[in-house]
Amino acid sequence: MLYYLFEYLENRYDLLGAGVFQYISFRAGMAAFVSLLIALVFGKKIIGFIQNKQIGESIRDLGLEGQMEKKGTPTMGGLMIILCIVIPTLLFAKITNIYIILLLISTIWLGFIGFMDDYIKVFKKNKEGLQGKFKIIGQVTLGLVVGLTLLYNSSVVVRQYILPDGSVSTIQSSAVYTDVESSLTTIPFLKNNELDYGSITCMVTDNCTPVLYVLLVIVVITAVSNGANITDGIDGLAAGTSAIIAATLSIFAYVSGNAIFASYLNIMYIPYSGELVIFGAALMGACIGFLWFNSYPAQIFMGDTGSLALGGVIAVMAIAVRKELLLPVICGIFVIENLSVIIQVSYFKYTKKKYGEGRRIFKMSPLHHHYQKSGFHESKIVTRFWIVGILLAILSLATLKLR
Repeated sequence: MLYYLFEYLENRYDLLGAGVFQYISFRAGMAAFVSLLIALVFGKKIIGFIQNKQIGESIRDLGLEGQMEKKGTPTMGGLMIILCIVIPTLLFAKITNIYIILLLISTIWLGFIGFMDDYIKVFKKNKEGLQGKFKIIGQVTLGLVVGLTLLYNSSVVVRQYILPDGSVSTIQSSAVYTDVESSLTTIPFLKNNELDYGSITCMVTDNCTPVLYVLLVIVVITAVSNGANITDGIDGLAAGTSAIIAATLSIFAYVSGNAIFASYLNIMYIPYSGELVIFGAALMGACIGFLWFNSYPAQIFMGDTGSLALGGVIAVMAIAVRKELLLPVICGIFVIENLSVIIQVSYFKYTKKKYGEGRRIFKMSPLHHHYQKSGFHESKIVTRFWIVGILLAILSLATLKLR
């Protein structure tokens, strides 16, 4: 909203300094600062409010060191994260931008699903929380909205340059261009690194692009939001990892939404996507601000309210900048955590069927619990997971040139 206010003041009154709001870098910096400030200033009050309402974490005894000491720690801290994302985004982003609208909807929608899950666990004393089918329905519904919007909204375009021979390219090679709706995406590490979902045919119909694309969006949103949810198992792990991922995606959004950088890096230019940097900066600030209270020993937990929202918006942001196929690298921590659970459960069922007794590969899943069982302190586990996350972020950014 401030963007429009200062644009008006500059145009109408030639207000000195108002033009700085035209710069994405300035607005992104301010979004991160305000997001962090909100968390630090109001964090204690939010924690106190939650404690007064007796919204405490219900701990299931898994035999982990120091685990039962966390019983009663305030949960639903995801509400703090959501506030720290939404308020700076509304203040500093162009709120009519389709990407911003989609991300705000995703944040609130998945935050609401997570809130209902936490509410049932805390107030209804049902440890199972919201039934899995309702979570899936919510994630699928969001996937449909995001997928169809990105596919058919007239503001979601890529720039194609028209070559002298009449062919087109998304890499700047002429001064003549057109912005078109497209189902193009990026394949990491390949030289000709673009894939058009529209070029994939299926046996049912000649044009299966809408079905294929929407299904992919649903799978990505569901997988990443559940991955963040599983990762949120020890103090500071999900928040710190999400901050690293948010910073990485913000860089991708900045270079993809800037014609000069896109030309220099020989990557696809996505008009209007630069506004995603403001959201990404607010997301990063929210995660770091929450980490102030969530680092070991945690004063508050994010709960499903935060973890589902974080994973979902990370997925939507990656899809918007057409980097969804790079998510296994960017979100490598989420992937590893998810895989550890799948491998553990699958192997247990297989050995139980074959030998009559279930066997395990890990001492406990998700993977962070395996290391806890191995005697590592959770602070050391979290720090090392962050380091791996940073290495994966660097590798992800290297794909801009390594192909």
